[in-house]
Amino acid sequence: MDQLLEAFPVVTEVKVAWGEMDALQHVNNVVYFRYFESARLSYFQKIHLLVDSSQTTIGPVLAETSCKYKLPITYPDTLLIGAKVVDLKKDRFTMEYQIVSQKMGKICTQGQATCVMFDFENKCKVQLPSEIKQGILDLERDYS
Repeated sequence: MDQLLEAFPVVTEVKVAWGEMDALQHVNNVVYFRYFESARLSYFQKIHLLVDSSQTTIGPVLAETSCKYKLPITYPDTLLIGAKVVDLKKDRFTMEYQIVSQKMGKICTQGQATCVMFDFENKCKVQLPSEIKQGILDLERDYS
C-alpha cells in the first residue's frame, strides 16, 4: 500500500466510524470532505499554517473542493489519506488527496481543494506569506 501513497508527503490515518455509514451501507458522500479536511489540517501542521487568531488575522479559506468516488468505503476500515500541494500561486494553493482503504488495499477516493489566503479583519484576499510558501516548497521538495 505504500506505493499507492508514495507521491504524498503527508499521510493521515482515519478509522471509519459506524455513524458515517448511510442507508445504503457505505460511507455517506459528505463524510469524504471531512476526511479531506483531516488530511489538509495534518498538512497545515507540517507547514505551520494552523491559524491562531490571537497571533494573526490571516489564514486559508476553502475556495473550491471536489471529490471523485472510485470504490465505496464501509465500516469497519482504516483509511490512509495522502495530501500534497500540486499548484502554488501568489494568493492560493491547490491540494490533491488520495484515500486508500487498508481493508481493500486500493485507492477508493481522490479529491482536490483550492485554499485562498484571506485577511479576516479586512475581509479580503492577501498574498501567501513567504514563510508558508517556503514551507510548502520545502515539504514538497524534500519528499519528491
